[in-house]
Amino acid sequence: MAGKKKINRILPLLKVAMFLLVAIGTVMVIRSLLVLIGFMPTNNRPGFNSFDQGFSKQTFITALHILPGALFMILGPLQFMPRIRVRHTQFHRWSGRIFIIAAYVIGLTSFVLSFIKQPIGGMNEAVASVFFSIFFLACVSLSLYYILRKQVPLHREWIIRTFSVGLAISTVRLITALVFAFFKVLPENFLGTAFWMGFSLHAIVAEIWITYTRKPVVAEHKTFLFQDIRKNTVQQ
Repeated sequence: MAGKKKINRILPLLKVAMFLLVAIGTVMVIRSLLVLIGFMPTNNRPGFNSFDQGFSKQTFITALHILPGALFMILGPLQFMPRIRVRHTQFHRWSGRIFIIAAYVIGLTSFVLSFIKQPIGGMNEAVASVFFSIFFLACVSLSLYYILRKQVPLHREWIIRTFSVGLAISTVRLITALVFAFFKVLPENFLGTAFWMGFSLHAIVAEIWITYTRKPVVAEHKTFLFQDIRKNTVQQ
């Protein structure tokens, strides 16, 4: 009962934080698209012009990365709204499929961009980008694996991890902007560290939320690796 009260207190704060980060991410996508098509000039401020210049050299794959990013940001919150899940089942399923496809494209293009784009934050950013791209793709794959096996509670856990990690890019930009505003540290000198901080924070928050909201029956089937062994043991 106490745990449920804590969840009820934290939930409104998480919702506000989620929609704030979704708004930041959506604005980032719109701005990047406008810069790519030449409708908006690049940011010429020292340290910040690297953001636009780095992506503008890889126009096609950048567009392939940020367009699904917009779908990811818009459809993500809808996946966790109980009213939509219950009252609009078909919409939830189809939007969920689009969400997963978008997530795969984001993860794959992020992985590729880590090697073909000059990282603003140097090797530190590149390593973080590769690491979390792989982790993100693993989360998407496991969420898909479990929903195909009709194991909804486990699907829920991995889709939470997927959305939380995908949303971390907004936190990375927010951290970078705050560090520049208060300490005058240029993005090129801090972005790699911001990547590790933002993505790690989101991964940790996701695990805490999953742990607090996990039902006891889910804990028994936390991993799929030994399920078949357990089943055979029970049958014997």
